[in-house]
Amino acid sequence: MSRGDAAARRLYAWEDAEVGPRDTSRVPFARLQALVDHVWAAEGLRFPPRIRPLPRQARRTVARATRLAIEAPAELPTWVLLHELAHSLTSTAEGGSDGHGPRFVGLYVHLLVRHARMPEAALVASLRAAGIAFDPAARPAFLD
Repeated sequence: MSRGDAAARRLYAWEDAEVGPRDTSRVPFARLQALVDHVWAAEGLRFPPRIRPLPRQARRTVARATRLAIEAPAELPTWVLLHELAHSLTSTAEGGSDGHGPRFVGLYVHLLVRHARMPEAALVASLRAAGIAFDPAARPAFLD
């Protein structure tokens, strides 16, 4: 088992306990691109990732993202879309990625606070309690 897998499992457990219960909204596929475009512009960025259908054979995958695209099913919880946007923000067009590392978590928390109106202090405290590292000053990878 790789270190990345353990980090992802810890993050997913944290999301199940702390994030999912705070946001039960769901976004239909037809509205995902508009939400992605809105968040990207609100962050002062251009050229947002494109929404594409998640392939049918991806049965165990909820959604996935790169810098250039987000693959999604027929609908997604808003917080899952923000999770995927954090992946887009921490990836490069050449395929580099922070995975679920501190930069990713820092940007994800920023998106949750700014766009899902989640309480920053509670999220930060719960991340620390779960032993999940995050960079509160994280910036998109492609701006370095």
